[in-house]
Formats: sequence, structure tokens, C-alpha cells
Amino acid sequence: MAKAPESSKAKSTKTFSAAERQAMKDRAQELKNKAKGIKGEAELMEKVKLMNKEDNELALAIHKLITSIAPELEPKTWYGMPAYYKNGKVLVFFQNAGKWKSRYSTLGFDESANLDSGSMWPTSFALTKLTPANKKAITDLVLKAKR
Repeated sequence: MAKAPESSKAKSTKTFSAAERQAMKDRAQELKNKAKGIKGEAELMEKVKLMNKEDNELALAIHKLITSIAPELEPKTWYGMPAYYKNGKVLVFFQNAGKWKSRYSTLGFDESANLDSGSMWPTSFALTKLTPANKKAITDLVLKAKR
């Protein structure tokens, strides 16, 4: 005997975390701000101010680095995270450790970044501090990504 299909009205047992719900609210607000013509750098800096001390310092250092090497990228937020856009598309973003209760922050590159190398390449990097070697690697990646 065949098993009866589950009702399409069955409720999902999965729920979004508070951080995920907040990210969705942040994204909705970002889209409203864009429609109103509000520039995103002020919003980005407000989100950075809300971060814990370590994340704040790292986010500010990343912001300073990216805006100095790629001033043509538009700093805004993306799901409440600092992000840098090219031609209206997210190129690179910073995910602070505190937002997701992670042991490290992440510097990520979206699909619009030109990092393609063969059939597999990295698109995100764990980051705990900004060393001179990290600055060089990030600079190289951002310059490659924005081509």
C-alpha cells in the first residue's frame, strides 16, 4: 500500500534564528533606502558602530583598506553587513563574528567578483585580525575581483 502524500499545508518545523530574521529585516530596509535614494555608507558605519570592539576594529580596518584601494566601489550594507558594490552588485562583504556568534569573521566575495580560477576557487576567507600579509592578500583579491 502506498504511503499517503504529506499535506501541502503541513507546517515546517524549521525556524529562522534571531540573527537571520534581523538580516532579512536589514535587507528590506536597505531596499527601501535604495528606493528613496539614500546613500549606504552612513548606514554601513552605523552597523559597524553596533559591533563588539574586536569586530568593530576589524570592520573599520577592512573599510579603510577597501575604500583606499577601490574608491569606485560603493560602500553599503547587505543583509546588515558591510559590503562594497560595483555596478549595483555586491562584490565583497564583511561578516562579523559577533553577528553569527562565530569564532571568526568572514571576508566574502559574491558571484560578481572575478575570482574564477579553473573549476574551483575560494570565495570566502576566515579573518581574525588584519596583518600586513592579510592586507596584501585582500588588496590582491579586491583588485582582481573588481576587474
